[in-house]
Amino acid sequence: MAGFESKLRKVVTEHIPGCTELLAVERLSGGASQETYRLTLSIDDQKVHMAMRRSPGGEYVEPVAARPGLDVEAMLIQAAKAEGVPEPEVYYVLQRENDLGDGFIMQWLDGEALGARIVRSSEYSQVRPGLARECGRILARIHQIDLDQNGLRQRLSRIPPEAFLEQMLERYYLLDTPQPMIDYTASWLREHLPEEYRLTLVHNDFRNGNFLIDKKGIVAILDWEVAHIGDPMRDLGWMCTNSWRFGAAPPVGGFGEYQDFFEGYEEVSGQAVNAEHVKFWEVFGSFWWAIGCLGMAEHYRTGPDQTVERPAIGRRSSECQVDCINLIIPGKVELVAGADRVDEDMPRIDELVVSVRDFIREEVMVELQGRNQFLARVASNSLDIALRDMATGDEHRRLEHNRLKDYFGSQDTLAVLRWRLVKALRDGSVGITDERIKEHLRQTVVNQIAIDQPKYSGFLRAVEGC
Repeated sequence: MAGFESKLRKVVTEHIPGCTELLAVERLSGGASQETYRLTLSIDDQKVHMAMRRSPGGEYVEPVAARPGLDVEAMLIQAAKAEGVPEPEVYYVLQRENDLGDGFIMQWLDGEALGARIVRSSEYSQVRPGLARECGRILARIHQIDLDQNGLRQRLSRIPPEAFLEQMLERYYLLDTPQPMIDYTASWLREHLPEEYRLTLVHNDFRNGNFLIDKKGIVAILDWEVAHIGDPMRDLGWMCTNSWRFGAAPPVGGFGEYQDFFEGYEEVSGQAVNAEHVKFWEVFGSFWWAIGCLGMAEHYRTGPDQTVERPAIGRRSSECQVDCINLIIPGKVELVAGADRVDEDMPRIDELVVSVRDFIREEVMVELQGRNQFLARVASNSLDIALRDMATGDEHRRLEHNRLKDYFGSQDTLAVLRWRLVKALRDGSVGITDERIKEHLRQTVVNQIAIDQPKYSGFLRAVEGC
């Protein structure tokens, strides 16, 4: 850390006007894709906060289709600010000679970014009613940014809907894991591709939790790292994806209704919003994030940022898959009861896990602050997943296996039959209208999310009336 701070001190004192000292550096919680820091600087004898975005581990990352790079993210923030989108000032983009990795330093803006607080805190009760309409207006401004004037057209990938679907499937296939609901959703998306669309700048991660608000409204739009040129309705659908409602009922970010959101967009853009077009991208949003979550688990395996947060996010794939169930094949499900276990060990495995979980929650977390406290909470939640899997996982997988054996008339292993179903969905020999497969997917995905996150709103919605 000392070397990191020494290099950063050199950067801020040489490139931030009036800065004479780096007083403090704090890495913030969250930031599974990029690192975020709060810097405290001495500028003209005053303490001034700034923010720094940096690649994980201070790596230099070659731009790829899905991620144009942090220098382009800085350009996007500047272009959006010029278009009237609430954004911070960008002060410096890190260069190779700084030896700090990819990143940039920008204005620190105070406000709330935690999605759960935005949808629940009484502090924001006055701003929530107008927030969906404000989001619609801001997205319309983003979509009318002149890509040529701002030098962005050559720096961003052009990804029409079909290409976006194929891009995500390619990423999923490289993970080499059989996830039948992901393949089923891909088939549904292929059959419902939008036939008419514009191509504009797409933020691609505009959602509750990726903007900063205060009691008056939105202060800044965050995290432009996956922007591209594509169908602007992608942004509207992602804003409505259930993962970003934080357990609240309203479909737009957990705080607003479709009508207000669409009207705000239409007011600025002059473009009518087709609700079915947005639904395609809402389904795609859950599909996209289901694959993205699995990618986090893969990043844990391959590095460089092997924190406890990444595999925990990997388990969130089932949340996205149950959201797809609710959107395209809802129906009744039967929850698995835990099988009787014979375990005469003292202590039992579950007792060992509970003892570690409770130690983390009751003793470790209270001694920690900031990101380390956040990671301790993530670690204790991962142990809860392990406990639920010990209770019902074997029976859940046994029933999944039996359904697949019955469907295919085969005694192959569960792993083999999962792959068989995945391949059949991919080659079209099993279609999306097959009622037995829809039933199987509902039972499998809903019982998996019962293990991974039984408090998730999509799970609760899936089992309503059962």
